[in-house]
Amino acid sequence: MLHLYTWKTPNGRKPAIALEELQLDYVVHAVDINNQQQFLPDFVAISPNSKIPALADDSNGLKIFESGVILEYLADRTGKLLPSSGAARYETLQWLYWQVGGLGPMFGQLAFFANRAKEKMPIAIDRYLTESNRLLDVLERRLAASQYVGSDDYSIADIAIYPWVASVIANIPQLLGGLAATRPSLKRWMESLAARPAVVKGMAVLSDYTPEKRIA
Repeated sequence: MLHLYTWKTPNGRKPAIALEELQLDYVVHAVDINNQQQFLPDFVAISPNSKIPALADDSNGLKIFESGVILEYLADRTGKLLPSSGAARYETLQWLYWQVGGLGPMFGQLAFFANRAKEKMPIAIDRYLTESNRLLDVLERRLAASQYVGSDDYSIADIAIYPWVASVIANIPQLLGGLAATRPSLKRWMESLAARPAVVKGMAVLSDYTPEKRIA
């Protein structure tokens, strides 16, 4: 059995989508970051950096933190969603880590300064909005040349990127709600992923959670 420790964030939804796509049995454990549960000793023992998501595999005792590594592990474990070797593997992985190192952090900073910061700092919002739009243009050019992000095959690169793009559309509509309007390839890709049943299920992870209802 696989145990997913996660929360209702873009990073937290990435492994849930992968688990659904791969049709693996798993148990969800809610780590309510709004109530600082990521700092509890039991979770820190799995994720030393106190960040969700994390994964534990009963079959081999392995405990993994960092969403990109979790996606890579699940793909390698099943032989799906990531080429096993050669140039195609690295072409996909470079886009996975493009999300981990670029798109995710920039979107996260933009969301913080635009929505959650008590003091609105126009210079910070402009900085992260400019970089977010640049990254979206990079993604648009890639999708104009390829059916999916890693290649013409659906992969963990698509799974990593989709929750972040969907999140900024929903949560920063005043800045990026119309991001697909002038990016037709991105729009096509978003609609394609939104129609996948596994994506729908993964995006809904912990949607029924309340502080009074602990999951697993």
